[in-house]
Amino acid sequence: MGVSGSGKTTVARGLAERLGWVFLEGDAFHPAANVEKMARGIPLDDDDRRPWLSRLQAAIAQARTDYPDLGVVVACSALKQAYRDRLSCGDNEMVWVYLKGEFEPLQQRLQGRSDHFMSPTLLASQFADLEEPQEAIVLDSGRSPQTLITTILKSLSNHSSM
Repeated sequence: MGVSGSGKTTVARGLAERLGWVFLEGDAFHPAANVEKMARGIPLDDDDRRPWLSRLQAAIAQARTDYPDLGVVVACSALKQAYRDRLSCGDNEMVWVYLKGEFEPLQQRLQGRSDHFMSPTLLASQFADLEEPQEAIVLDSGRSPQTLITTILKSLSNHSSM
């Protein structure tokens, strides 16, 4: 989890590949209206995010049903505690990884990105909405994806559910 540009997709995809787990890209579950708003630089509000959270929550549940012997790695912003609570559905085994970054480096990263629908102008609104998690593996998003993946793997091996 984390704001746009923190490396969520790259790290989550790499982690899922290393573990042989299911990977879900949270952005793929946004309704078209949300994608259009973000592309135009209009921040989403809680009402906009409800259908996205519902779709993503259903996809997580479906992946866990379809692949009961595998874990599921999800790349998504999950900016607010209420969103994380909804996505976890009370599952005490869910582990949150927060890729924490500073505004300026993330803004530069976003400005150099051409393959994503989200306008870089929305980063400030994401930081405004961000409720940092109380229980998560917190990592510096400025580190290399491989370093982040290795650190997450070490943390997961110490987690009781592994």
